[in-house]
Order: sequence, then structure tokens, then C-alpha cells
Amino acid sequence: MMTKSIHLRQAGRIAHAASCQRRGLTVSSHLQKATAADAASYLLENFADKSVVRRQLIDANQLQKLALTLGRPNLNGTDVSENAPVAGTPVPPGYHLAYFTPNGTEGGLGADGTDRTFNASAPFTRRMWAGGKMQWSEPSSGALLRVGDEVEERTRLLSAVPKKSRSAGEMVLVEVEKEFWGPKGLALTDRRSWVFRPEIDLNAVKEPPKPLENVTRGPSSVKDLTTKSEDHAGLVVHGPLNLINLLNYWRDIHGNGEGPRDIKYRAMSPLYAGETYSIRTDGVRDAEGGKVWDVLVEKNGTVCMKSEISA
Repeated sequence: MMTKSIHLRQAGRIAHAASCQRRGLTVSSHLQKATAADAASYLLENFADKSVVRRQLIDANQLQKLALTLGRPNLNGTDVSENAPVAGTPVPPGYHLAYFTPNGTEGGLGADGTDRTFNASAPFTRRMWAGGKMQWSEPSSGALLRVGDEVEERTRLLSAVPKKSRSAGEMVLVEVEKEFWGPKGLALTDRRSWVFRPEIDLNAVKEPPKPLENVTRGPSSVKDLTTKSEDHAGLVVHGPLNLINLLNYWRDIHGNGEGPRDIKYRAMSPLYAGETYSIRTDGVRDAEGGKVWDVLVEKNGTVCMKSEISA
């Protein structure tokens, strides 16, 4: 059984306040006037049959910095420790997440620093990235994302569904689809599933966090947000970082120099900065046109993210 350990010593640089309701925090009555059904209806009314289009150059500097942050300076056989990758260098699976970051000013972002375009309306503003699926175009198409390409991101709303559970209360389940089109056509389809829960009543928190506008001034204020407002044990590691590590593991252990066809993944339990977790292959089976690997992220026996990777 193949296993690889990841220590989250750098996660504080790319962690965020994930929107998970934990250990009995309450929502104030004035925040409960709008229902999950209202929030879901608003999204459907405003974004049904609409596509949001953005364009961006896949620049070498962004890819280099991500590779170095991950401690992986070798890109396609080239060391990028000192020099950025040359034009035409393929973007490794998952690394597109470093591009198409939100436009606009900080004031236009969500409380956790994310783009609010497809977010549920108040009071359902606490977002958790719950899972998703990525599918890459066939290698024979030549439609890989490459350094120097002008790429178009097309985002559309797939669904917005209200839900209520006895343990977590009301929430809105949102799914969006992002297509990334390069010079040679569709390179990648990226579906993301988000869960939106109500704002937390800060009056129910014994020690309120520092004002949110201080978050950018240092890691201590980010920790305040996650531990005091969200009641987490520490800085929550952003789920897509774990996703990139999953894909890197698969390429190292199973890829044989090739990329995956697709990945389906689901976040199961939070991870915190400073912790060490393991990535392992739980099984492999034959499938139409290839194989499917079950790959898990685990911490002390707890599955934190699970995935199915096809190739």
C-alpha cells in the first residue's frame, strides 16, 4: 500500500477560514429571517442560463511561485527554483487553481476572502468547499493549459438547493461549473460543490474575534477568525490545497508520466495548519477505458478527504 505524508507547515500562508459549523455555535434570530429556500431562489433567478466569462494570461511567475510553495521545484523536468517556466510549459493537474483569483477590492469579497458572485445571499454567508469533480480533455486534443496561453474561464450555476437537517439546521447547497478554454479548445471542466450556512451570532462567542478588516494584517487575526468566530481548533487548511496534494501524489505514484482523466473528491473532516496527514491509495479497479484509484487523505485514522481518480 502506497502512503505519502504531508506536513502542513506552510499551510498558514494559504489557509483560510473554512465555513464549518462546529460545537454548538448559534445563529441569532435577526439573521434567520431569510430562509435557505429564499437564498436558493435568489441564485436561480439571477444566474439560471447565464455564464460569467473572464480571461487571463497563464503567466509563468504564478506557476513558479505555486510550485515553490508546494516544495516541488521540478516542472516537466525543468528546475524552476531560479527561473520561471518557459512559455509552453503545461500546467500540472490542479495548478489552475492559482489562476482566476477574484477581481475587485477587498471590500467586495466574502468574509473568507472568496468571490461572492455565486455565493448564497445573507444570512447564508459561511461557505464550505465540500467537493467536486475535475475532468481534463483527452491528451490527443492538445488542449492543455500552458504557460503563455490566453485562457477563458466560463462559469455557470448548475444548481442551488435548500436543505435542512436536525444537527446543522438550514443550509444552501450550490454547484457551479467552470470551463477553461485555451487556444486549442476546452482544456478542463471543473465542477465545485459548496455548502452555505448561516452567519454565526458573535454574541454567543465568549471572546469575539478582532474586526475582520484586520485579517490581512497578520496571521494572528486569521487565527482569531477561525478559532473564536468559527470555533475551530486552529487555522483551517483550504480544501483545494489538499486536492492539489492528492493529484501530486497520484502523479508521483501511479501516473507514469501521464495525467489523470478526471478526479471526483469530497471533503470529510477539517485539517489545521501545523498538522501532518497521510495520503494513501485505498484501492484500484478496472473501469471502462482504464482504471480508477481510490485515494484518501487521512489524519490519525480519520479520513479528511476522499477521491476517485481515473486514467
